[in-house]
Amino acid sequence: PSFLYSSCSSTNMKWLKKEGIQWTFIDFGMDLENTINLIEKPMGILSILEEECMFPKATDKSLIGKLYDNHLGKSTSFGKPKPGKNVKFEAHFELYHYAGTVGYNTIGWLDKNKDPINETVITLLRASKEQMVQHFFAEPAADANPGGAKKRKKGGSMMTISGTHKEQLHKLMHNLHTTSPHF
Repeated sequence: PSFLYSSCSSTNMKWLKKEGIQWTFIDFGMDLENTINLIEKPMGILSILEEECMFPKATDKSLIGKLYDNHLGKSTSFGKPKPGKNVKFEAHFELYHYAGTVGYNTIGWLDKNKDPINETVITLLRASKEQMVQHFFAEPAADANPGGAKKRKKGGSMMTISGTHKEQLHKLMHNLHTTSPHF
């Protein structure tokens, strides 16, 4: 279960018990675990998106094909939507969890996920005469990488949005697990 959910629910349960309030426990965190794994784990949605971005001939259709091959009928949190008549957008896959069914349209995901700014461009922007541009592309703080060792860059010197998201999420979770939460 998520860090926030675990921390908040245990705190809330203590308060409810202390106040003598009658309540029924609902474990939303465990319900979300399959969905979170489907999105974040190896060969999950983000991993497949990342992999497809490495192939120049990959298409929105090949992305959804890989998602179906890896998850349709194998994950209780993943499904293929039934075609509807009066829908605002065509959903290519659905995620199921306690809050309901959420449909996703994958058109443009590959293009949106590719971060077109490579390291050479970032270096130039960091040297800009415009202070605001320098600020936006400044080096991350030294304490962002405990131990001071420089991380190796990914092979192609291009980082996708999903790769950046996963890296930032990993750092956030590391920081959260080394603190005492007070929400």
